Amino acid sequence: MRHYETVLILNPELGEDAYAEKLKKFGGFIEKEKGIVIKIDEWGSQNLAYPVKKFERGFYVRIEYCGEPGLVSRLERETKIDDAVLKYMTVKLANKVDPEELLRKERQKAEKERPAPEETTETAEREAAVEERPESPQEVSNHD
Repeated sequence: MRHYETVLILNPELGEDAYAEKLKKFGGFIEKEKGIVIKIDEWGSQNLAYPVKKFERGFYVRIEYCGEPGLVSRLERETKIDDAVLKYMTVKLANKVDPEELLRKERQKAEKERPAPEETTETAEREAAVEERPESPQEVSNHD
C-alpha cells in the first residue's frame, strides 16, 4: 500500500454538524475503497491567500491514509463533485508502507501527548505538608 495525505479546504459557512458529516463521509469513502485512515487533523478556519469561489476563509482538514494507487483518483473525483470542497491537494508520502506500523506509531504518539493524570488527594496532602514545614532549620542548643 502507498501512504498519502490529502488536504481539503471546505466551505467556511458549513455548521459544526456539516463539518463532522463531511469528515465522516471522506473517511468512510477511503475505508469503503479498501484504504486505511491513519489520522484526520482539523486545522480549523484559516484566511485564504486569495479568494476561492468568493470565499476569503476556508476550513482546513488533513487526512492521512494508506491505499492502492487507484484510490487517489476516486477520492479526488469525489471531492470535485462535493460543493462543500473549495480546494484539495493530495501528496504521496511513501511508495510502500505497512499501515499497521503507521497506526501503531500514531497511537504511541497520541499516548505521549495525553495529559498526565490529575493529582490524587494523597499527593496533594503530602505536598501541602511539605509546604507547611519551615524553610530554615531551627536552632538547637545543647546547654546542659
